[in-house]
Amino acid sequence: MYRDHTKEVRIGDRIIGGGNPITVQSMTNTKTEDFEATIAQIRKLEDAGCEIIRSTVPTMEAAEAFAKIKKQINIPIVADIHFDYRLAIAAMEYGADAIRINPGNIGSIDRIKAVVDVAKERSIPIRVGVNSGSLEKEIVRKYGRVTAEGLVESALDKVKIIEDLGYDNMVISIKSSDVLMCVRAHELIAEQTTYPLHVGITEAGTVFSGTIKSSVGLGMILGQGIGDTIRVSLTGDPVEEVRVGKRILQTLGLRRGHIEVVSCPTCGRTQIDLISLANNVERLVENIPLEIKVAVMGCVVNGPGEAAEADIGVCGGKGEGLIIKHGKVIRKVPESELLGALEDELLNWR
Repeated sequence: MYRDHTKEVRIGDRIIGGGNPITVQSMTNTKTEDFEATIAQIRKLEDAGCEIIRSTVPTMEAAEAFAKIKKQINIPIVADIHFDYRLAIAAMEYGADAIRINPGNIGSIDRIKAVVDVAKERSIPIRVGVNSGSLEKEIVRKYGRVTAEGLVESALDKVKIIEDLGYDNMVISIKSSDVLMCVRAHELIAEQTTYPLHVGITEAGTVFSGTIKSSVGLGMILGQGIGDTIRVSLTGDPVEEVRVGKRILQTLGLRRGHIEVVSCPTCGRTQIDLISLANNVERLVENIPLEIKVAVMGCVVNGPGEAAEADIGVCGGKGEGLIIKHGKVIRKVPESELLGALEDELLNWR
């Protein structure tokens, strides 16, 4: 597979590429200058399972905040830089574990070299990022429009600039809000480079539409063995980005050691509040380290059979429900106690 042959890149205490487990990233949406708010958000993201975080650096005060933020978090932090090469240098000096730049908007080769020299001195990886919305005019003219081929050409041109400056500690990111274009671009670039790839559908949309677009796009890319680290981009709480990212990896069998929840779609026979129960069960199991299947079923038609096929299941009745474990009914409890009974069984699993 492609990802088994990408080169390893160390970001803080995480290694991406080389067949290592795919990491889930997110980005803070606080003002980085407000380091207390940024730290609080990163801690929530850590609790949700975020493994690498990125924060924007639009000002020197934001770069300086990295020194305080680094002391209070437990995951690597990447500085997101645009336009001002001095901010990239400052962010690295104040503790960034990696930087994200588009060399095309940093400026002259001397300014790019100044950034690369500091990264090289400190062994800090550079994520070379190219988005379809910022593709160079000459490349758009060459292909007649924004294309996957143009994205790849632009990214590899930027990579070569840094390679020519004597540095190859890089991760590549090529993103588009067009799912099929993004998929095609990753297929093309995976054939042409061994740098690890940061995968995502940019500007995917709200939690609802963005989750669908990201799941389809990342599923198609990761399913081909392409991609070493991911970020789901959503207009909403970044914690949701992490939850969706983890679930995509789990669904593709790329992350193990989790509880899989299956639930019925409900129908007129359902006699308990199954929708609330299923949502609560899904959140309950997120941080319970078991590799089992939990079924949440709403009625007596298919419920007992489906629950029996899972390791443990809940089967609703009229204002009450059964807890079925390893195919056998072990408890019958009122509806109000179903979630607590299930939690008790999971926390004391054997």
